[in-house]
Amino acid sequence: MAELIAIGYPDETTAADAEREAHHLAEELIIQPDAIASIVRDKDGKFRVSTSHHIVGAGASYGMFWGFLFGLLFFVPVLGMAVGAGMGALMGKLQKGGIDREFQDQVREMLKPGTSALFLIIEKATPDKAIAAMSKYGGTVLKSSLSEEAEHELQDALHGQQPVGAGA
Repeated sequence: MAELIAIGYPDETTAADAEREAHHLAEELIIQPDAIASIVRDKDGKFRVSTSHHIVGAGASYGMFWGFLFGLLFFVPVLGMAVGAGMGALMGKLQKGGIDREFQDQVREMLKPGTSALFLIIEKATPDKAIAAMSKYGGTVLKSSLSEEAEHELQDALHGQQPVGAGA
């Protein structure tokens, strides 16, 4: 089961520093992230997004996942993803898959103008070392669990595929 973790910071620069630290922790095998992203909301309310993801297996479409998640949360089209008719279906998949309305509301509340946040999808971690390394950045931590089944359903939905056994 993967964890979607959002860490909010009270300024526009800390998420980028924390993102670099998360990449370092991944290189040291302290965390095993599927994907890492940071988002900055400047004082004018505009968003800047930085994403990275491993191009292995289902992880190749996490760029689309971030685009959809940030679009859903902040109405920000990322990576050219258009907001269209499929939005409702994917929104349902996200809520069914563990990214519930409460988590979404908490993230929106956390990311006000002049702030930033780090987002990670983590499969495994060495908690004591990860917490020690990331605690120097402070922040507000939110998390939501994603079951393996939910991850696969989201990946399929993002690629326009029906789950196995669905349809005719």
